[in-house]
Amino acid sequence: MKVGEVKFGSVEINGIKYNHDIVIYPSGRIERRKKEISKKKHGTSHKFDPEELKEYLREDFDVLIVGTGIYGMLSLLPGAKELVKEKEVVERPTPEALKLVEELWGKKKVLAVIHVTC
Repeated sequence: MKVGEVKFGSVEINGIKYNHDIVIYPSGRIERRKKEISKKKHGTSHKFDPEELKEYLREDFDVLIVGTGIYGMLSLLPGAKELVKEKEVVERPTPEALKLVEELWGKKKVLAVIHVTC
């Protein structure tokens, strides 16, 4: 997993620029974050709801890394943390989170949810 430029509103992974929130699966597959699930329930996509997290629990993983945004606005709600209580969970501002994804890739099975704006 090669992380390129990380800036407000976009991230580059393996040479591909994403202008929206993403989920990186342990298999290397990358898809758009389904933030509308959290937004519908809480009025904001900055509260990471357990129902949204359930959408991403398709592949086995060792560590969940949450990129909380450039300024750290996204928060994993307690109910979501409870869903993955047996796993390592790391919440960091997006630039730090993506550095960690790159460091751990190939050493651990990483599931990452990355917020690209605030």
